[in-house]
Amino acid sequence: MALAFLNQSRSFDAARNAVRFVGHDGMFQVLFFIEVGALAKSDAALQRTEPSETRWLSSFDALRNSIQDVAHKAYSYRRRAFLYSNCGGFPLDGSGRARTLHVDPLRL
Repeated sequence: MALAFLNQSRSFDAARNAVRFVGHDGMFQVLFFIEVGALAKSDAALQRTEPSETRWLSSFDALRNSIQDVAHKAYSYRRRAFLYSNCGGFPLDGSGRARTLHVDPLRL
């Protein structure tokens, strides 16, 4: 089965300081987290204003397609239920340039 993002929901996880979103691989749910630092690097408005949950979620929504593309690639390399992308390797600028993708399994 291929990873699909059937549900457009996302939420802010204050404990991880990240936005959480869900993909599906067949009947299995796959949780993803993206650090707010990655969003801030890709959204100039966030860099100039006081960050808030609403702004993080809006930034995620604006970058959703790029984020999901990278999450799909990361999942295809390491089929793990919980993936965490740090801000060092998430190419969210839409440039399509090859950059290092850092993905580490979460230990919950």
